[in-house]
Amino acid sequence: MKMIILSVSLLATCICQAQSKKDQQLEEARKAIIASNAIYSDLANKGDGSILTRYTDDACLLPPNSAPVCGRDNILNFFKNGPKVHSNFIIQHIYGEGNDFVTEESNYELFDLNHNKLDEGKVMVIWKKTAAGWKMHRDMFSSNRAPQQ
Repeated sequence: MKMIILSVSLLATCICQAQSKKDQQLEEARKAIIASNAIYSDLANKGDGSILTRYTDDACLLPPNSAPVCGRDNILNFFKNGPKVHSNFIIQHIYGEGNDFVTEESNYELFDLNHNKLDEGKVMVIWKKTAAGWKMHRDMFSSNRAPQQ
């Protein structure tokens, strides 16, 4: 009987430690994502390639009503040719184990450079842990507003 109690106690301890490590890894990922999101617009608006520091080398954007935009040159062109905006991201959930990949589910708001609201919508990003930290690997977004006719 003592062996069973000891085995159950050890198992419970291992489960708690694993859960604690997972929580710690997800919190680490969340902090990195918040920091990255905070400077995202500034980097995108520069048009000098700075935005690429947020993405993996083999990243893809998945914009609405468009084919995927993959590769560093294509992603850079996407931002160079797009409007200059400020963004605000509100994280709803971070999913995953926190080891190699996590998924961010967020809402966004876009503002022009005069702080007029242009759009709002949702974002789903798969983040990949790299030697240089957490980077966006797949970035999907769409407006909550109906398409203009």
